[in-house]
Amino acid sequence: MKNWRAWIFWVCLSASVAASRLSHVYLLWTDEDYHLAAAIQVLAGKFPYRDFWYDKPPLNLSFYLMFGAWPGIPLRLADAVFVCLCCALAYLFAAAMWSRREGFLAASALAFFSIFYLAPGIIPEEPDTLMLAPHLAAVYLAFRRRPLLAGLAAGVAFQLSVKGALVLVSAGLFCEAAALPFLFVGFLIPSAAVAGWLAAAGAQADYIEQVWKWGLLYAALPHTQNGVLSVLNWFGFHAALLIAAAWYWVCGRDPERRTLLSWCIVSLGGISLGWRFAPRYFMQLLPALTLPAARGFSLLADKGVGMRPVIVRACIAIALLIPAIRFVPRYVELARQDLAGVEDTWQDAAMDRESRDVAKLILEMARPGDTIFVWGYRPDVIAYTRLPVAGRFWDSQPVTGVPADRHLSDARPVDSQWASQNRDQLAREKPTFLVDGLSQYNPQLDIHLYPELADWLKQYSVAGRAGATIVYRRSAAQER
Repeated sequence: MKNWRAWIFWVCLSASVAASRLSHVYLLWTDEDYHLAAAIQVLAGKFPYRDFWYDKPPLNLSFYLMFGAWPGIPLRLADAVFVCLCCALAYLFAAAMWSRREGFLAASALAFFSIFYLAPGIIPEEPDTLMLAPHLAAVYLAFRRRPLLAGLAAGVAFQLSVKGALVLVSAGLFCEAAALPFLFVGFLIPSAAVAGWLAAAGAQADYIEQVWKWGLLYAALPHTQNGVLSVLNWFGFHAALLIAAAWYWVCGRDPERRTLLSWCIVSLGGISLGWRFAPRYFMQLLPALTLPAARGFSLLADKGVGMRPVIVRACIAIALLIPAIRFVPRYVELARQDLAGVEDTWQDAAMDRESRDVAKLILEMARPGDTIFVWGYRPDVIAYTRLPVAGRFWDSQPVTGVPADRHLSDARPVDSQWASQNRDQLAREKPTFLVDGLSQYNPQLDIHLYPELADWLKQYSVAGRAGATIVYRRSAAQER
């Protein structure tokens, strides 16, 4: 009987996660489109860093390569499988630490909050989200006294995001002092393998420039976010986890309480690096809060008498209703539009709709061997067209020096000399299609304002428009 209940649980959990992801089947979100576009270049025979610009650690590409970097159903099913894998890891960890009940509660909580939150923070499988699986694996393996394997998992996390270094710290909290050298050796193995792979391809210098130099320049930029407000907003939607975890830390008696609290503190420090608080950054804290919350839920279920547990359970029920009420209507609306074959009208996805229209224009004109460059940060255009890029650059970030998260409102480069050198290189490339998805949105970064590109632009003529995006095509005379 227990096995049947477990099967029903996992089928229901998997179906819920799959339904949430498939409701976004016709959408592409920021960051996932970037990795899709990069994976398409790899499938076209290009090597990251050496042959095209890619400012993220290399293992992010592996997820998208597993299903051919196709948007739509393949992407969303892969998303669902990944979330279910993370839920399974949360189950294993909580069940090993306490019992199967806590395991099911941990898996349920992780699934719930992987569905009911801001779409840009949970739907895209980008570095912070992809790090969720090796993060859970590293800490679980450290708890099970497998330090070498825990280090390997932390090393994989580091090759997804530099914040993976804090996964190593988190795993170290669960290790005995004598096991720490094995943990560190395991951590170094993926990095050594990646370094050897890059060196063999002659891409190490490009990797350092794009991932580390560009990343550090970006990190040094002044921020305008209210970090405290961002943290409070996240805890507001995840209040059920916070309340249950707090109950565990106050009322629990097992020796892991302090270690789990330390794990939360380390993870909160990870999302605070650089004092930038995008919704996806909180994925580093989610597993660390889910485990103690699962134990808190279990303890509350056992305490059936007295006013305090009753009040706490009521508070948790209300806290769970907040994200459900906030996000269920959007899922219902997206599902209704998908089933009716109607294009979504979601304002948050307006630029994605424009990119789809741009891709349709290009695909009507494209011929085998055609290439593309996008002025602006519109990797979704490349993901939808699946065209290879002409040279090293495929969006305007490295040639304007303005990062994507601010280029719609700012024009200050992080390194003007470096950007100028990159524009000189771009002027020697010959993409068939030039997609200008930025000039109309931020006239300060109008492509026509850069003298290095003046002669290059003369080779192109307008071939179509979609919204505020202009599609140029290289003249036939220039292609001969």
